Amino acid sequence: MEKSRRKTKIRPTSSVVKQAVFNILGNINGCLFIDLFAGTGQMGFEAEERGAKVIFVEKNPKLAKEIIKKTRSKVVISDALKFLMGFEDKADVIFADPPYDYENYEKLIELSLKVLNKGGIFILEHSKKVNFNSSKKKVYGDTVLSVWRKDDD
Repeated sequence: MEKSRRKTKIRPTSSVVKQAVFNILGNINGCLFIDLFAGTGQMGFEAEERGAKVIFVEKNPKLAKEIIKKTRSKVVISDALKFLMGFEDKADVIFADPPYDYENYEKLIELSLKVLNKGGIFILEHSKKVNFNSSKKKVYGDTVLSVWRKDDD
């Protein structure tokens, strides 16, 4: 019984939404891609296949260890906000898929935009029940992709 409850907490990105993300991004070969709230790691794995350098960020140690088994990329076991606050580099792409009941969306958006390179893209997957001031928004059923492009430093 406990096992099935844990499974419901993981909400993998649907194949339609995953395809949409990578259509939005285009060529990411050589880019630094951060997969926040990595879960099973599928978004980061797809980014790796497309030639990106990936950092997976997942606070659940069990899930992170499963990602480690499948990748040579960096896997950080941490809360997404703590990771972003301590990140000293700049990313080209950040993808975040927090739980739909996540309480720190505004801080997540602010910190993500701070660590992006000029021209970098932040994509936030979330419920259609919430709305953010993103430059672009795509709706797929109950799921929304909000997209920001960093125009300045």
